[in-house]
Amino acid sequence: MADSSAAPKPPNLKRLKSILPDVWALIWPRRYLLGLGFLLIVVNRVAGMVLPTSSKFLIDDVIGGRRVDLLLPLVLIVGSATLLQAGTSFALTHLLSKAAQRLIAELREKVMHHVIHLSVSYFDQNKTGALVSRIMSDVEGIRNLIGTGLVELAGGILSAALAVGIMFSISPTMTGLTALFLAGFVVALYFAFGKMRPVFRERGKINAEVTGRLTETLGGVRVVKGYRREEAESHVFHQGVLRLLNNVLKTLTAMSVMGLSGSLLIGLVGATVMWVGARQVLAGNMTLGGLFTYTILLGFLVAPVVQVVSIGTQLTEALAGLERTREVLSEKLEDADPDRRATLPDIVGNVVFETVSFAYDGDRMVLRDVSFTARAGTVTALVGPSGAGKSTLIGLVASFHRPSNGRVLVDGMDLSTVTFDSYRTRLGVVLQDTFLFDGTIRENVAFARPEAAEQNILTACRQARVDEFAESMEKKYDTIVGERGVKLSGGQRQRVAIARAILANPRILILDEATSSLDSESEALIQEALGYLMKGRTTFVIAHRLSTIRRADQILVLERGEIVERGTHASLYARQGRYYDMYTKQHGVEANLFLAPGEGEQAAVEEPERPRQEPAGWIPRL
Repeated sequence: MADSSAAPKPPNLKRLKSILPDVWALIWPRRYLLGLGFLLIVVNRVAGMVLPTSSKFLIDDVIGGRRVDLLLPLVLIVGSATLLQAGTSFALTHLLSKAAQRLIAELREKVMHHVIHLSVSYFDQNKTGALVSRIMSDVEGIRNLIGTGLVELAGGILSAALAVGIMFSISPTMTGLTALFLAGFVVALYFAFGKMRPVFRERGKINAEVTGRLTETLGGVRVVKGYRREEAESHVFHQGVLRLLNNVLKTLTAMSVMGLSGSLLIGLVGATVMWVGARQVLAGNMTLGGLFTYTILLGFLVAPVVQVVSIGTQLTEALAGLERTREVLSEKLEDADPDRRATLPDIVGNVVFETVSFAYDGDRMVLRDVSFTARAGTVTALVGPSGAGKSTLIGLVASFHRPSNGRVLVDGMDLSTVTFDSYRTRLGVVLQDTFLFDGTIRENVAFARPEAAEQNILTACRQARVDEFAESMEKKYDTIVGERGVKLSGGQRQRVAIARAILANPRILILDEATSSLDSESEALIQEALGYLMKGRTTFVIAHRLSTIRRADQILVLERGEIVERGTHASLYARQGRYYDMYTKQHGVEANLFLAPGEGEQAAVEEPERPRQEPAGWIPRL
């Protein structure tokens, strides 16, 4: 992005034209307000011209002509014009500033609504902090398109135009010379702002990166402190801040140069007016009042042009922010897929993978020709080494990704043709790294169904064993859990997540080893809660501890994106293949303790698929 700052004029002009429709889209709904603003600025600037133009009458007629009778009317006119100018200035600031803040709020809501509906792959490729910066910071400068910035720019141009008209009537010669100096300054400003806009775009990018890393650092502060990396993270932040500082210094340097040019312009024009004006007065071609008035009007001409440096910088920053905002809004929404038009009725929960392959970025193959059936109400466990494709397969079940080849069917319907709303409302997810929002226990449980009745929430909490710790707290279910649930233990967070899933009442359930990092007591409670959750639901489990999936209806062993073994725990163990190696490596000689009394390995081999009759009240164990 930094290189783009050196782009020639045509590309910059092309990019400027490309965002004009976006600028117009912001202005058009507020056209009446802006119209009122422009009307007020016209009245304001015309009223502002009364004082300098009255100076000529004061010097030439009242003082020079000794017309004392004209003094009071002249003062009243100047006073009235001043009051009118002050009133319109207040109205402008009051109306447009509020409108600009409303615009910022609307844009933030619009960008947030768009971002939250983007695909999971977009979030995989962009840092959370960078997206926060896009939503909160990039739209901030846009207020100048609707606020006082744009109107003040128009007002400055109007003041300059009025001043030029009056000055030309006083001295065409001096006005022509002044116009030449101003024309050169305006051309210089045009090129300067063309160079600065890419720098502002780069500033937004750097700010997003720095904000993103800072968000990660503060979110992972326990890891940072655990490894004594405070100084290292401070150094990373220092480098980011330094990059941001260098970018700001670039713009400050450019603004300083433009400010210097403005000062030189004032000096050159002032010296020219002094030289030419004095000679014209001495030659009798101009009155002393005319020269005095011309000198005052010169300030009304030069000051708005110099003011363009400040206002133009604000507008340039606003356009750069608008460009970055447009980049986000141009991202394709997850729901915008034209193939997704089918609506799922109430589903049974049969899931079928038909020769499914999937590749990230189009070339990094993660799954290859995966085929299996998960019947409604059964438990399918996924095991295998890291990188085998377990999480990707789960992502396909959750419709976070779309198969590169093959189909994922739910009750016979191709999942890639089904609307997200009709499917994901029937989906429940409990992850190993449980995410809770910074709210109450009740709010986190009711997250999937905020309209749920209080009794249903309490029932879900009781089934997930949340009541065992929530009832002992001072505020019970209104206890604040803290950011990411830090005020609760790992087991308590898991039970809240399970209660959330129970309340959602999904037909298809995804569990990412919900008990792998818990102590035995917490694990026993959560296993009991999971029993309520899994009952009658099609469940997919990513298993890290193989002892937790011994009663799964089918186990899929994945390696390098392929299913290398499948079956029940008994049949796979008896086969003494890849699953047997993984299981014995974890459990050693105690590996066969899962078998019921009198059940031998040979029986498991002979009847691996025989349905098991569980005792009444049996709770499945993951």
